[in-house]
Amino acid sequence: MTAQLGGTVTPAHGLSLTRMGYGAMQLAGPHVFGPPRDRVEAVRVLRAVVEAGVTHIDTADFYGPVVVNQLLREVLRPCPEGVHVVTKVGARRGADGSWMLSRHPEDLKAQVYDNLRNLGVEALDVVNLRLGDIDTPNEESLSEQFGVLAEMRRAGLIRHLGLSAVSPVQLEEALAIAPVVIVQNLYNLANRRDDALVVRTAALNIAFAPYFPLGGFHPLQSDILSRVAARLGASPQQVALAWLLRRSPNISVIPGTSSLSHLRENLAAAELVLPGEAVGELDAIGG
Repeated sequence: MTAQLGGTVTPAHGLSLTRMGYGAMQLAGPHVFGPPRDRVEAVRVLRAVVEAGVTHIDTADFYGPVVVNQLLREVLRPCPEGVHVVTKVGARRGADGSWMLSRHPEDLKAQVYDNLRNLGVEALDVVNLRLGDIDTPNEESLSEQFGVLAEMRRAGLIRHLGLSAVSPVQLEEALAIAPVVIVQNLYNLANRRDDALVVRTAALNIAFAPYFPLGGFHPLQSDILSRVAARLGASPQQVALAWLLRRSPNISVIPGTSSLSHLRENLAAAELVLPGEAVGELDAIGG
């Protein structure tokens, strides 16, 4: 089944992820807050993700908050062999649904324990340290925060570490502290600010997981994308995902949905072959 999901990314330290992953953020309610609109459908989606052979599921305890992780615990426990749940720390949600960065070392520890409890596991597969804002990495030192997570990894509470919304400088700083298996940054057909970081992570054998691969809160819109999709008999979303998978072999995409039909459409993007002329047209979008 993994061949139908674009193959796998296998960074150092034994972690193997299907290149077509799944982002669980949209399983929460509107604005990623509160319970799912349709809980039965959300359960069906998660089960279909695993049945399709997806081994990369992205989440965070601040989705909901806790709603998504508790749903994952219900559906995936015990977690099927080979399926990896990648979570994040470094943020919390306010009672009004606001997003608040929270990277004090002691709170990072608390967030790890929150994830352990809500996912119902003894050790977290992968924990990404969230650093910058959604679309703006910063250049602050991460040594204290990443060092705390490295200690928890040595204690056996975390198996692998990653980074989210990270700058190239911060990546190098983190690598001097502990192994990094994945970088999760904003990157898609229209936003390619991190082209150099994609190349760097590929050279280091680090997986690169673009978040908002379809634009996120501002869905991708392009006449070129629409024309290419129509010519290929695919949806614009499928073409955008196929472009990412073609961009670099270390990329593992994590599109999210709470719809079973949309999930199937996303998974089918891994089988879409982009002709050279189509790639040239699409490359011009972010130029």
